[in-house]
Amino acid sequence: MNLLDLTPFDAHRTVSAWLAERGDPAYRVRQIAPRLWQRPVSQWSEATDLPRSLIDALETSSPICHLTPCARETSSDGTIKFLWTLPDGLAIESVWIPEGRRRRTLCISSQAGCAFGCRFCATGRMGFQRHLAPWEITGQVREMLLDTEFGRPTNVVFMGMGEPLHNWPALDVALTTLNDPLGFGIGARHITVSTVGLLPQLAKLAGRPEQFRLAVSLHASTSQRRERLMPVERKYNLTRLIGALHTFARRVTLEYVMIEGANDSTEDATALAEIAKPLGAMVNLLPLHPGGAPALAPSSSDVMRAFEGRLRALGVNVMLRRSRGLDIQAACGQLRVETSVGRGVAPEDDGDI
Repeated sequence: MNLLDLTPFDAHRTVSAWLAERGDPAYRVRQIAPRLWQRPVSQWSEATDLPRSLIDALETSSPICHLTPCARETSSDGTIKFLWTLPDGLAIESVWIPEGRRRRTLCISSQAGCAFGCRFCATGRMGFQRHLAPWEITGQVREMLLDTEFGRPTNVVFMGMGEPLHNWPALDVALTTLNDPLGFGIGARHITVSTVGLLPQLAKLAGRPEQFRLAVSLHASTSQRRERLMPVERKYNLTRLIGALHTFARRVTLEYVMIEGANDSTEDATALAEIAKPLGAMVNLLPLHPGGAPALAPSSSDVMRAFEGRLRALGVNVMLRRSRGLDIQAACGQLRVETSVGRGVAPEDDGDI
């Protein structure tokens, strides 16, 4: 019984039923449940307010699952990249990004590898290995809380390995656990889901009442250009994606990696403004980072500044982002893990991709 795979409500209910079956006092659930996410312990023996007999029973019936730390690298800018080994030997990465004294962003993964093969992304070159379980997603946050050096992140972004909406059942549980006051209690507006634009799952996210942030990997302002960079365009094209975003009742961020000769012309900026301005969207411009297709090159700094200026002149909210963790391959689009557990392959289209 892996309690960390449940939502806080379901975990509370499951523990209550288990205690009743054992004949233990009902109040024990108020001692056990907070040890899952609010005040997590690495093993039940650390819950010293519980009797030894109950600790032993919990260790037997519901042992606490962990991600195994495998490696850690620290960038010159303070960014830290973690490599975690999963129970089956596969591995994932997550990135801790401190900003000033108060903001601590954790970039987490939703899959080992990725099925969508965006040409500029190192994770896409891995291929797809498997979806993460809910506890493996939220476990990346939980491990931070267990380490006194880090603690609770102020922000969580699903911008690590994988396409979050492709793993909707686990993402749905993970979002609840991250946000629920009985879980990690992170505000919905401090949790961002990034997607290439899977429309059925995007509708499910839009149907949730919480104000989770949405970031869309756009990276081109015409369908023809986007298809050259992102195979998903063949199934969910730009016209349909923009239509879906107009029905999304929250502010959207458009992510745009700038690639020399592929999407960085003045005409591209004008077309991007025609998409972003009616949406009231924020545009994040990012430099292309090493790790994707070798033939691609980043736009020059002068071109990027001119592109930003053009968008701003057309009335678009735009920000030219600086790279974080570039020297440790932790920047956007650089997460990639080689393991001994077989090569990643893209799954056959099961109708959800």
